[in-house]
Amino acid sequence: MGSSWHPEEFVCVRCGECLSERGFVEDEGSVYCTQCYELYLAPTCARCSYKILGEVINALKQTWHVHCFLCVSCQQPIRNNTFHLEDGEPYCERDYYGLFGAGCHGCDFPIEAGDKFVEALGFPWHDTCFVCAVCCSSLEGQTFFSKKDKPLCRKHADTPQP
Repeated sequence: MGSSWHPEEFVCVRCGECLSERGFVEDEGSVYCTQCYELYLAPTCARCSYKILGEVINALKQTWHVHCFLCVSCQQPIRNNTFHLEDGEPYCERDYYGLFGAGCHGCDFPIEAGDKFVEALGFPWHDTCFVCAVCCSSLEGQTFFSKKDKPLCRKHADTPQP
């Protein structure tokens, strides 16, 4: 706040109660007693419908208590971590990729939204992971061959593989 007050002038802007011996909340440069803040200004949690007096999570165009913004699958608070939506419901990153994500057959990392990927040999691959199993040359958009589910370039298709 950066201001000095006489005790009798340090009052709630809404009800006029003296705040020198009570808790108060500052909002946009004005001070309120906790009761007025809760009644008139505090956001309401989208899950439990109670007023939020502490830390607020703003997500999905709504406000939430930290302990109320949960992953639909594991029911753990998402907090300020990355989350993903499926059918409008929030999932923590681990559960989202476990339930809905495709893992790259080349590197086992998830193929995330926006990643370029290739479907080949019955598996999804990052475009940069779809390479010849022998020489690592890119096979994206190229004719390729397969031995034991491993992609091979034309040069290595006839080479004996261990």
